Amino acid sequence: MIVEERIYTLHVGKVPVYLELYEAEGLAVQTRILGNLLGYYQVEFGPQNQIIHMWSYTDFQDRQTRRKALALDADWKNYVKKIRPLVRHQENKLLVPAPFMRERR
Repeated sequence: MIVEERIYTLHVGKVPVYLELYEAEGLAVQTRILGNLLGYYQVEFGPQNQIIHMWSYTDFQDRQTRRKALALDADWKNYVKKIRPLVRHQENKLLVPAPFMRERR
């Protein structure tokens, strides 16, 4: 298993707008195509105006296949047009488990 962590830094004051759009239009598409959402968060303190979400995949090829399918989805493309102006910066990390880490069930 691998985990992708995505951090979006939004323009000041846009977190509520982003979350409302995501819940209404993005969440269903992403979960249908990407599968295993581990968590979706907003930052309470520390760097402000950030949204952090994590997705797990079987392996890198599984991630590539699912992300490609998401990028081609018409509903997703329409949603991205709406949120792109809200995002100032995006950071993605691919996390691989330590040798002693076992998948939780």
